[in-house]
Amino acid sequence: MSIYRRAVAYYRPFLRPTVFAALLTVLAIGLGLLRPWPFAFIIDHVLPAAHKGTHGLSIVGFDLSGWSLSTIVLLLCGLIVLFHLLSGVLSLITGVMFLRVGLQALLRLRTELYAYLHSLPLKFHDQRRSADSSFRVAYDSQSIQAFYSKAIFIFQATFSIVSTFAVMWRLDRQLTLLSIAVIPFMVAAMYVFAKRIRSESTNIAERESAVLTVAQEGLSSIKMVQAFGREEHEIAQFRSSASESLEANLRLNLVSMKSSLVIGTLIAISTAAMYYVGSRHVLDGSLRLGELIWISSLLLLLYQPLEALTQVAWALEGAAAGAQRCFEVLDQEDDVKDAPNAVEIRGSKGEIVYESVSFGYNAERTILSGVNLRIEPGQTVAFVGGTGAGKSTLLSLAPRFYDPTAGRVLLDGRDLRDITKKSLRNQISIVLQDTLLFSTTIRENIAYGQPGVSEEKIIEAARRAQAHEFITAMPDGYRSQVGERGSHLSVGQRQRIGIARAFLKDAPILLLDEPTSALDPTTEAAIMQTMEELMRGRTTLIITHRIATVHHVEKIVVLGAGGIVEEGRGPELVARGGTYAKLYHSANLGTVSGGR
Repeated sequence: MSIYRRAVAYYRPFLRPTVFAALLTVLAIGLGLLRPWPFAFIIDHVLPAAHKGTHGLSIVGFDLSGWSLSTIVLLLCGLIVLFHLLSGVLSLITGVMFLRVGLQALLRLRTELYAYLHSLPLKFHDQRRSADSSFRVAYDSQSIQAFYSKAIFIFQATFSIVSTFAVMWRLDRQLTLLSIAVIPFMVAAMYVFAKRIRSESTNIAERESAVLTVAQEGLSSIKMVQAFGREEHEIAQFRSSASESLEANLRLNLVSMKSSLVIGTLIAISTAAMYYVGSRHVLDGSLRLGELIWISSLLLLLYQPLEALTQVAWALEGAAAGAQRCFEVLDQEDDVKDAPNAVEIRGSKGEIVYESVSFGYNAERTILSGVNLRIEPGQTVAFVGGTGAGKSTLLSLAPRFYDPTAGRVLLDGRDLRDITKKSLRNQISIVLQDTLLFSTTIRENIAYGQPGVSEEKIIEAARRAQAHEFITAMPDGYRSQVGERGSHLSVGQRQRIGIARAFLKDAPILLLDEPTSALDPTTEAAIMQTMEELMRGRTTLIITHRIATVHHVEKIVVLGAGGIVEEGRGPELVARGGTYAKLYHSANLGTVSGGR
């Protein structure tokens, strides 16, 4: 399906108001065509009657012989104002209606695009800059409104051109044919410039997206930039990216200006020829002066839409470039989608089984190979190993952030792909290494996974996470704003809010990814005691580089070289003297190993 047809599809729900507004537009254009007529009537009939000293004038069969000429002139001038006012009011009404429909379609596309981005797997987002996705939602989506407004203008311009042509044809056929002789040349010029316009418009969108990315990354890392004195470097990067956008804008505008020059020259040649022939017709008596003035006025109504249509063509090409970037996202296939017969689950037992699981982010980068692991209901399992061993990847397969490239993961004996993602993730609470907070209150951040929960449960979750004390010490307590990404809080405070969020969800499966990495030893010990209570009766998968934290859990899985190299209890693994023993002794010596 072409870009234009896909864009039009967004307006099908708004067909009725569009048709009604189009009918009002037809009426407005008709009144606009009548505006030059009263002045032409004055020149061709009223003024000659004044010279003769008598008149037998009538307007549309209405006898004006008893009226004074000055009254007739006043009436005709009043008609000019009336036609203008009625046409303007109708144009205002239709303009508002068209604008509203265009904005509704924009809202629909933006929401659909944003929602689909949320549904796409993490693999898609890993391969794309977040600023580029934001640019497509905020800016490229506006192309859908441009499609509509330009399509409406094309309708208005086409009807105006046809109706103007009909009136001119009635007045002077030769002049009418002469005036439209330029149209084939204008169409040819539009065709020549159209491809370059779309290409340059796409290039601008990409360059502007790059500018947004550089600005977003630089400003979000302002503390790091200032700490290392890299302000000039960041400014130079931004200037370089902005300069590329500037050059792209210059190229697009140069193409547009060249096209305007060509189109404008064609119109000027046609206008001059029409004035020459029209003057000859007045001189030989085949055309009245007032009719020539009327035709000249109509000529503006003919050429202005024609010239504007060329600009509309360029705008449509620019809109097509933006729409294409939106549709590129909507055309992305979700490779972590629910099976056709996927079922919803409730009250999971928490048995997790990895069967011959292999995974790689791409063909050249294999992280896991042939992993087999059984986690019993209510069991606590810790994953340890060197950086890049696949600990976080193995953890991410449980909530289906990714799907295995081979093998399968089962929950309570059912393949995760046969369970709806929403119901699966409702069974899982997660505490990430880098706690993500939204720019809202502490209360709303804790209750993020349970939006309708009571205040008492929120406070209880905060107490269990050792967060209640510092929250109540803040001026607004639980209604305190955390700032962008939690900037008003310390790293440890953010982590504790993340833990409170997991406590509140109270799911049968708990995933802990470095849950105490940002906490001091005293707070860590207190939280681990609370966590032990929370873990009781729940299936818990935990990643940590603090070996002492998990040394006495039920099972430790040591990862390395793309698979499991050891598993068992901590004291048993130390006694074996293998990989875990090295990690354990290194941790005790203070040289911590075993991050991600």
